[in-house]
Amino acid sequence: MADLERIAAETTAYYRALDEGATLRHHFRHADEEGGLWYIEAVADRGELIVIKQAELTSVGQLHRYSWEHLKDEHGGLTDQAIDPEEDPLEAITADEFQRVWAR
Repeated sequence: MADLERIAAETTAYYRALDEGATLRHHFRHADEEGGLWYIEAVADRGELIVIKQAELTSVGQLHRYSWEHLKDEHGGLTDQAIDPEEDPLEAITADEFQRVWAR
């Protein structure tokens, strides 16, 4: 159990450091197959774009938010995969659009 707690603490610390130290943030939206919309805030780390905040607005209007403050719950969790806007089906959006959804 101590190993799981240590890993969780290290993961939280990693995402928190990225969030608090970020000077340039990238924002994207993605529509999923079920009609939901995903809003993503990412920062560069070691040559990759790492998602530090993620909001899912489901097709029925539920909002699920994930960040270092809330990594996962019964609905899902913050992705641990780097994103590639060249490869992934993402639409660039403004920081204001991301914040409107995040702050709901």
